[in-house]
Amino acid sequence: MTAVVHHRTATVDGLEVFYREAGDPEAPVVVLLHGFPTSSHMFRHLIPALADRYRVIAPDHIGFGQSAMPSLEDFPYSFDALTEVTSGLLRSLGVDRFAMYVQDYGAPIGWRLALRDPDRITAIITQNGNAYVDGFVKPFWDGVFAYAEAPGPETEGPVRGALTAEITRWQYLNGVADPTLVSPDNWVHDQALLDRPGNDEIQLRLFRDYPTNVDLYPRVQQYFRDSRVPLLAVWGANDEIFGPAGAEAFGQDLPDAEIHLLDSGHFALESHLGPITDYIRDFLGRVLV
Repeated sequence: MTAVVHHRTATVDGLEVFYREAGDPEAPVVVLLHGFPTSSHMFRHLIPALADRYRVIAPDHIGFGQSAMPSLEDFPYSFDALTEVTSGLLRSLGVDRFAMYVQDYGAPIGWRLALRDPDRITAIITQNGNAYVDGFVKPFWDGVFAYAEAPGPETEGPVRGALTAEITRWQYLNGVADPTLVSPDNWVHDQALLDRPGNDEIQLRLFRDYPTNVDLYPRVQQYFRDSRVPLLAVWGANDEIFGPAGAEAFGQDLPDAEIHLLDSGHFALESHLGPITDYIRDFLGRVLV
């Protein structure tokens, strides 16, 4: 029987937060945290694949997807602020403990949630969700860090390229052996939202804030060592944003981490939904007891 997926909104600190939800409200919770430049749309197929066993919740971050997009004057776009809204949403939904799936931007949001209250996190699935400098692939990150260090016309130009349709499409297709497995709806959907008036400045603000995530890495790695949280890495090995060394690095601090490198890229769910789903179901079935 196909799971019923609900598309809902909740008000958090005066902001409308869109989220997808499925599964038994009494079942163990799995929170899915999306990356740039997408939304909970990236989980549209994974949610029903997990909802027979779990309560699955996938929000859109503020400024992304169907959630509110307040102006820079009305919302302090930072990863701390995005985390605050996510935490508020989970509180409003009565979620005390949860496993989380993190990808790209979802990772620094997830790490902040874990650092705030480690006991809330029951397990982690990371799909190209980075926590180590080992994971950064040149030259993609050179421009971002140069812009964050010295914002200005010379450094802004290269990072604006990341907001174009060409690069959005590249993020989905790069490293994918069979591009016909990836629906063009993905980059068309994402680009339409990126192209909303004012969204470029929101994304630039988050680019400038990105080094705060790297600054957190030592604390995150200490959290791994202290908590021994169960962790599954299912990673697109051909990703030229967060490379496979980023997946393998989890084993430095979590010797029991389960690491699987897939012949895919940044958005590995699009080409490897079946294998990723199987890994997740097996993993959570063993660690959520």
